[in-house]
Amino acid sequence: MLLNKKFWEDRYAAGELGWDMGEVSPPLKDFIDQLNDKNLKILVPGAGNGHEVVYLYTQGFKNVFVIDIAHRPLQNIKLKLPNIPEEQLVEADFFDLAINDFDLVLEQTFFCALDPRLREDYVIKMHHILKPKGRLVGLLFDFPLSVDGPPFGGNKSEYQKLFSPYFKIDILESSTNSIKPRQDRELFFIFEPI
Repeated sequence: MLLNKKFWEDRYAAGELGWDMGEVSPPLKDFIDQLNDKNLKILVPGAGNGHEVVYLYTQGFKNVFVIDIAHRPLQNIKLKLPNIPEEQLVEADFFDLAINDFDLVLEQTFFCALDPRLREDYVIKMHHILKPKGRLVGLLFDFPLSVDGPPFGGNKSEYQKLFSPYFKIDILESSTNSIKPRQDRELFFIFEPI
């Protein structure tokens, strides 16, 4: 199975959005609510229907970027946020993203949607696009990695091994406020580039 543009466009067209909670993820909402600097340059990769993006934007964070390989999710976000500048909605492959000065990247079901063979590339790209004092924050699934996906799982020790060459692991722990279907299946994390 190729997890390419056509695959994702087809999923949106068919309404196969099993990852979509219909609202901002509670652990990410709690994190966003603690942010004071509304000028942060934030990226949400593979944002789906953009619940985190909409929440950020309506809370006064106007320097929010989205990158998605599919057109439909960007179109959906634009409908919800008609004032968001077009240049902040990037339709491209994440690995081709040319912007590299983000203060914060919010991870919400993007990592788990990638072919697991791309995980090291993901880590390197995240390290590259963040400012030296930036942060990669979000959720990673905590269930065994299998070939059946997306989503593709993993566990704490795998993630530590994968990220630690490039990131200081500030927090990597079970999420205490995940939605019910994801309870005990998500790890909340905060990583800083080293």
